[in-house]
Formats: sequence, structure tokens, C-alpha cells
Amino acid sequence: MTYKVHNGVWIPAGFAEERPAKPIFEEVATTADGRDITRGFVDGLQLLPPTDSIQQLRGVDLRVYDEVRRDDQVATVLQQRKLALSSKEWTIEAGGTKRADKAAADFVREQLNHIPFDRLTEKMLSGLFWGYAVAECLWARDGQFIALANVKVKKQRRFGFAPDGSLRLLTAKAPQGEDLPARKFWAYATGADDDDDPYGLGLAHWLYWPTFFKRNGIKFWLIFLEKFGMPTAVGKYPTSASPEEKNKLLQALRAIQMDSGIRIPDTMQVELLEAARSGSADYTALYDRMNAAISKVVLGHSGSSDSTPGRLGGEDMASEVREDLIKADADLICSSLNLSVVRWLTDWNFPNAAPPRVWREVAAPEDMKARAERDKVIFDMGYKPTLKYVTDTYDGEFEAKPAANPNTPEREPALATLATLDTSLPARPDNAGRKAEFADPPEALAPPELMVDRLAKDTAKPGRVWMAKIVAMGDTADSLEQLRDQLLNAYGDLPSEDMANVMALAFAAADLAGRFDVEQGD
Repeated sequence: MTYKVHNGVWIPAGFAEERPAKPIFEEVATTADGRDITRGFVDGLQLLPPTDSIQQLRGVDLRVYDEVRRDDQVATVLQQRKLALSSKEWTIEAGGTKRADKAAADFVREQLNHIPFDRLTEKMLSGLFWGYAVAECLWARDGQFIALANVKVKKQRRFGFAPDGSLRLLTAKAPQGEDLPARKFWAYATGADDDDDPYGLGLAHWLYWPTFFKRNGIKFWLIFLEKFGMPTAVGKYPTSASPEEKNKLLQALRAIQMDSGIRIPDTMQVELLEAARSGSADYTALYDRMNAAISKVVLGHSGSSDSTPGRLGGEDMASEVREDLIKADADLICSSLNLSVVRWLTDWNFPNAAPPRVWREVAAPEDMKARAERDKVIFDMGYKPTLKYVTDTYDGEFEAKPAANPNTPEREPALATLATLDTSLPARPDNAGRKAEFADPPEALAPPELMVDRLAKDTAKPGRVWMAKIVAMGDTADSLEQLRDQLLNAYGDLPSEDMANVMALAFAAADLAGRFDVEQGD
């Protein structure tokens, strides 16, 4: 028997292939017990420190980002992004088709209507800036149900995370955090590239340096403007001046900025030193560049942020950004809500029901004009939409358009009309059923009647050509006035040679028949 080494053990060859390894259900790459080499041993700590490099550089505290949040551009674009989501309509879908599933969806809908859900969404979106958000659910009894009385969003600085990822509340008595009850706090984290950091990584991390450079640039810009507004005063004194005279000269220079007049000895001189540079383009460029960087971090591009709520950034790129950022924000809020608050309410009140799903409609509304134009193209290709499709698509009540004359059926297409043209002449009671063959007419018919029948037969062919053109005009005309104009314009283009020949023979025959009748009467 042949042996081989498998997982450090000598086993018979082929044995490992016959028995695959069993699945391991526990997490292996944990962040505790010193297994995370990026953190070291943290199992003995009650509170897990964040890995944000800026917090570690400036102090392990979210207060380092307070100055960032006070920036005017940051406040504007953050509010714009929040309103872009909270202004969207939200809805609830049942988790299944059972009666209990629908009852659970109706109950959750009632609970969210009871609280200011849009305002709650705006507050919870602050987690985009800080990296995580925490809200406390206030439960209440409503008969036999456990209801949601309110949801209060809390400051992120009041909470931390234990090495096992559980949320902890920081208090004066427990600065390392105290344990929190289950199914009480709704929390989520975002922005991090992995799941090892429960604090996430907020937009504040990337906004710190643009706001820092902008703030310091404005400080130097104001100094620059002050120098242009009030040049530096230079005093000159003779070499024989005493210290007391020098001090008086310095006091006179300081008085220039506030007093309208000063006095100095004639042996001393005062000059104004103008700034060597002119203009402020460098500081303006820095200010605009930092604002553009802030907009790019929050909105995804550096377009203008001065737009209406629900629109992100400049008009040229607004629709592209909306599909990415607003949908991602909606998924973040709604998915965390569905996995926590919605599931808790369902488990307590409808234990046999599938939890419903809360979501926001963020897709742009369909351009109905473009849809109508597309449907018209399809109709022109020969496909007629059903009444149900028209009603469902255009959201209204429609009925089929009646024919022009309610006593007659709707107009047939051109080819169908031509097919029945030969039999469209009024029937005559005295020749009903007779074949249209003039070679052997019955004796009972008089010569004028025979001539009328012969004229009808000979003019049928050129008449069909005329009728084909007229019916085609009627099929394409949108109104009776348009059909009238088309007939007038096409009058000279109708083929008349064949019809003229038939009518010429008919007139000649009628003339000869009249002469014959006169001669017979004589």
C-alpha cells in the first residue's frame, strides 16, 4: 500500500480524495487573541480603538472632525446628499404571499408613518460623515402588539465597539463602555474596505485635509488683503536719535492705522511700504480647488453644488451621480433598517410571518413622451397595442376610439376596400344575379340600361386606381381638413387617360344612340 502526507499525517494514497474535509463553521481570521497583526493583542481591551490614521495622528477622538463639519462647503454638499435621498418616496413590500406576511407589512407601514421617517433618514445619514451611526428604539405597548413609539439618533462619540464587534455605551462611570441590551439600538457602519473595523471610515477622513488647507489659506488670504488695504508704515530716524525719540517714532507709526494725523520731528521720515505683489488669484485658486475637492469627495464630482434638493452637483453630471450615490445610500439605510427594526417588530408581533422589506424608489421617472414616440413607431410597423397595455403604461382610463360614423363599421384598409370595389355599385332589381357579360344581353333590357352597365364595367379599372390613391390618402390623413388638402393637391396627378378614353367612347355611343332613336321615330 502506498502512503502520502496529507495535512501533516501519513495516510493511504487516495484516502483524502474519498473523504473531503468537513466545513469549519467558526470564524478563523478573527481580530481578537492577537491574530490580527495590524492591531496586535486586543482581546484584553474592553474597547476596540479605531484604525483611522487621522484620529490616531490628531487624537483618538471624533472631535477632530468637528472643524471639518463646520466648513460651509461641507455642510452644503452633505445636506444636499441627505435631501437627495430623504425626498424620495418610500414603500413597503410584504415578505411573502401569506395573510400573515401582508399583515406584518401593513403593521410596519403604520409604525413608520407614525414617526417622522424622512427626518430620521436624514439624521441616520450622518453616518456617511462619521463612519457609523447609532439610534435608540423606544418601544411601547399597543394592545397586544409591541409598537415603535420613536427612534432617537445618538451622537457617535458616545459609543464604541468591543473587540467582538458589539456596541458599547461610554459613560462617566464606564469610560471603556458598558454592555447594551439586545434589540434596542439600530446601528450601521460604512466606508471601510473590510469588516475588521466596526467603526467604518466616514467621509470626514477624506474631507479633513481639503478643509484644513482651505481654512489656513483663508487665514493667509485675509492677512494678504489687510496688507493691500493698509500698507506697512516705515519710519526713518537719524543716527543721532535717542532711544526715547525712537520709541516716539514707533508710537507714531502705530497711530497711522487708527488716527487721521500724527506729528514727528522734521529730522525723521515716515513712508508707506506698498505690497510688492498685486492681485489675489493664488488664494482664490486655492479656495476654489479645495471646494472642488470637497464636492468631489461627497458628490462624486466637482460640479457646482448650488442646485435644488434631489439633484446632485452640476446639471451635466447630476443624473449619472444620482444612480450611484443615492441608490447606495438608500441600500445602506434600508438594508440596515430591514435587518434590525423591521425584523424585530415582525418577530415580536407576527412570529410566523416573513419580515417585510422597506425601500425607497430612487430610479428616475420614465420619460413618457419618449415612450409614446416609441409606441407610435411600433404601431407604424403594424403592431397594435392592447387596451390593457395603454392603461397600465400611461396610468389612466382609456377606451377604444369610435369610428367616424357610428352607423357604419370602422374604415377598412386600402387593400380591403379595393377588393370590394367591383361590387360597391348599387344593385339594380331588374338585373340582379346577371353576369357582367355584354355580348349576350337579355331582351328585356332597354339600350340605355345596357349602356349604363357597360359604362360601369369599363370605368371600374381606372376607378380602382383612383380609389387606391384616395384611400391611401385617407389612411394617412390625421383630419378631414388634411384629407381635403391632399385631394386638392393630388387632383392634377390622378391618371386620367384610361378614364378619358372610356368616357369618350361613352359619349360617342350616347350620341349615336340618340341619332338612331330619332331616325327610328321618323
